[in-house]
Amino acid sequence: MSVSTAAVDPSLCAPLPVLGADVTVPLVTGGEVTYAALDYAASAPALRRVWDDVAAYAPYYGSVHRGAGYLSQLSTDLFESSRAAVAEFLGCREGDQVVFTRSTTDSLNLLAAVLPADCRVFVFETEHHASLLPWGDSRVTCLDAPRTPAQAVATLERALADREPYGPALVCVTGASNVTGELWPVRELAAAAHAHGARIVLDAAQLAPHHPVDITELDVDWVAFSGHKLYAPFGSGVLAGRSDWLLEAEPYLAGGGASRSVTRRPDGGVDVQWHTTAARHEAGSPNVIGVYAIASACRALTEAGFPALVARERALVDRVRAGLAEVLEVRVLSLFGDDAPRVGVLSFVVEGWNSSHFAAALSAEYGIGVRDGLFCAHPLVRTLLGGEPLEPGECGAPEAGPGEKSLNAIRVSFGAGTPDEHIDRFLGAVRELVGDGARWTYRTEDGRCVPDRGAAQV
Repeated sequence: MSVSTAAVDPSLCAPLPVLGADVTVPLVTGGEVTYAALDYAASAPALRRVWDDVAAYAPYYGSVHRGAGYLSQLSTDLFESSRAAVAEFLGCREGDQVVFTRSTTDSLNLLAAVLPADCRVFVFETEHHASLLPWGDSRVTCLDAPRTPAQAVATLERALADREPYGPALVCVTGASNVTGELWPVRELAAAAHAHGARIVLDAAQLAPHHPVDITELDVDWVAFSGHKLYAPFGSGVLAGRSDWLLEAEPYLAGGGASRSVTRRPDGGVDVQWHTTAARHEAGSPNVIGVYAIASACRALTEAGFPALVARERALVDRVRAGLAEVLEVRVLSLFGDDAPRVGVLSFVVEGWNSSHFAAALSAEYGIGVRDGLFCAHPLVRTLLGGEPLEPGECGAPEAGPGEKSLNAIRVSFGAGTPDEHIDRFLGAVRELVGDGARWTYRTEDGRCVPDRGAAQV
């Protein structure tokens, strides 16, 4: 059974077509402009290919597994073929499982739920909260931010060698930082983990949309990522990798789909036999649309060719870095140095500017969407901005804890769907704002920094 879907034109030049490319937004200074979406690290727009594939399937939508009707059988085939497509995209090994979840956060919480009781977890303070928080304080060793890739490997090796007791251990590491965009030495960290009897899970949320991710080549035990960052914003995620811990643990969620057999006992209880496949951790009705969207995005990126996508994005990164370097008031944040390889994610601060005010001005006056704040990586941003705090209560300043000052930055992020014009407009806007100042005043409203339309124009 099959659904007629779209195909990628192999002669198509980057950027890849995405939804929203022709959306216009109003400017506070008057008129409208085509929206420049430069917040891919939060959620990337849907590829046109993904949208077309989902639209082609939508009339055939049905419940998956065990349905006797044609649409149910077709949907089941599509769901399971999507699992195979994701496995191929990730270079899964024989015996690996692909479990569909809601997001990267959900995937890592699932893995946390199946860890052996005596398993220690090692994470760097540089991780996104999705990687930093699921494990529970009692079993976590949080490692200081390294300043070079080699230091990251050495720090991990020491921590693993010194662990007490020397039992099961899991390392969780990002492939590309959601704050700096810098690439982490995943293969070297995996080798260090395995040399010390530990396993490793790769948070590929920011890596998979920009670079090929191959479980076998990287020699990681698990990979987690989200569809909404992979140009498939339909609310689904993936945890792929080794099956043993997944099969030895109780289901992440108990319910229909996870159970193979349920029988009533004379004492009034129930006995359950759980599935020994990925279904064990996919209880409830699955997000078929989200799963299919991820598979469609995986196919589209593969067919477009990662070498060409990586080369084009590297050129955009170089253009942004060079443009920002020309503005003396701008400091780009980095752990590994200004020349460290990175994906299309850069965070920066502007001397003399509140970061939330600056981001609001980019939106209101230029139609450019970026992000400001701590990017769900509070320890890392606070480390990088240790000497440049905002006072609590300033426009956009995050709420501070007792005795703390607040910190935030601006993040620009882009990818396969970003046209050159958006990069040029962004760099031009940065130069104008730093040189001439904002053309409007801004205030805090419901926790957001917005134009103060009741005030006089600057």
